[in-house]
Amino acid sequence: MSHPRTPVTSDSRPPGFKGFLTRLTVISTLGGLLFGYDTGVISGALLYMRDDLAMSTSEEAWVVSSLLFPGAAFGALLGGRIADALGRKRSLLVCAAIFLIGALGCAVAPNVALMVVARIFLGFGVGAAAVACPLYLAEMAPADRRGRMVTINELMIVTGQLLAFAINALLAVVISDTHVWRIMLGVASIPAVILLVGMLVLPESPRWFAARGRLDEARRVLARSRSNAELESEMSEIAQTAAIEGSARRHAWRALRDNRWMRRLLYIGFGLAAIQQATGINTVNYYAPTILTQTGLGEEAALIATIGVGLTSVTMTIVGIWLLGFVGRRTMLLIGFSGVVGAQVILSLVFLLPHSDAVSYIILGAMMLFVAFVQGFIGTVVWLLLSEIFPLAIRGLAMGLAVFVLWTVNATISLVFPIIVEGIGSTLTFALFAAVNVVSLIFVLRAVPETKGRSLETLETDFRTQSIRTLTRRERLTGAR
Repeated sequence: MSHPRTPVTSDSRPPGFKGFLTRLTVISTLGGLLFGYDTGVISGALLYMRDDLAMSTSEEAWVVSSLLFPGAAFGALLGGRIADALGRKRSLLVCAAIFLIGALGCAVAPNVALMVVARIFLGFGVGAAAVACPLYLAEMAPADRRGRMVTINELMIVTGQLLAFAINALLAVVISDTHVWRIMLGVASIPAVILLVGMLVLPESPRWFAARGRLDEARRVLARSRSNAELESEMSEIAQTAAIEGSARRHAWRALRDNRWMRRLLYIGFGLAAIQQATGINTVNYYAPTILTQTGLGEEAALIATIGVGLTSVTMTIVGIWLLGFVGRRTMLLIGFSGVVGAQVILSLVFLLPHSDAVSYIILGAMMLFVAFVQGFIGTVVWLLLSEIFPLAIRGLAMGLAVFVLWTVNATISLVFPIIVEGIGSTLTFALFAAVNVVSLIFVLRAVPETKGRSLETLETDFRTQSIRTLTRRERLTGAR
């Protein structure tokens, strides 16, 4: 039996609820901003760091990928457990402290070995925040605002990357010093302090309270952004779900072992995490300046040109967030992967042209087209789906495991990308990515359920009582509503 759908009218919500939700979203997604900055800043810093620290090609790859694996990958794995044990709020406070210490450690690292250690430590914060922030937003948001609130985190991630590209270019022009990369990396300490202070004034997630039987506290938090009718309906759903799950919420691994439907959702989460990174988006985020300099563009020009990639990411993420109000999750993914395949075919062909400044800018344009489809239709949706599809009993654990897969795939691609390009060339490399994304498109069509417009508890009941195959077949026939 399904839960009644939670009303989505905002007519009688308490005064100031919009301001409360806005403050909550902006402060908590500073973790996403830091996520984006710390992953994006290395693209410019690397141009100066390689000479200042006398880095070999393999050392460059380790400096880039160490933040992702083992850093972010194991940060995500532990982050899910921390988010379940300490709460979503306190886990974000832990992340803020890690961001602060890690950023300062990277900025002062005297050699490659200590830089790798600092990047791994910083990666723990990146991975844990990638789990905790979407969970927090999904569990705090009213059903009708959940899609846009959660995807603001993706907007902050790409904004952080744009900020990194812009600061890299500005510092490169203003400061003629091989040590400028230290300032690039150290800037991340500023938003880390703001996140640390800001999270102190925000409440804990009502779902986390409810999972521990603290229903009165859950009610007080929900009352800040729900009408009376929404509050009663949502509390009824939350209490009913908690009663059905019983002790399973305290034994997430046992719940996974005993419930096949939960394992199926976990496998879908793994697939979503893998295909998001298999787009190859971070080959552009991490190596765009390097790719452009290899096609004949100067270092400063390449850094400035890369800002175009960041602007495309931010603009298309905003477009994607707007589209989520009207378009189903599955449809967004299908459009996105179709566009990515086309863009990567174009990109692979452009690399056949002889090197020149003009060709460099054509390659940049092809990269921006590719980024537009990823950020507008895929990046916004995958993080949202990962925050929605898992049942409360395993939500923190499952989100952590899925993001572990995401960062592992990300690190693997980032590590092998320059090696593959050197071995088979840029044309065949991006043609290979296009073929992989055809497979991703088939996966979305066959396995990804629609979640738009339903409360987390209603989704959980549907997943428990109906097979994923039945749900996806019905959605293919009727379309997302």
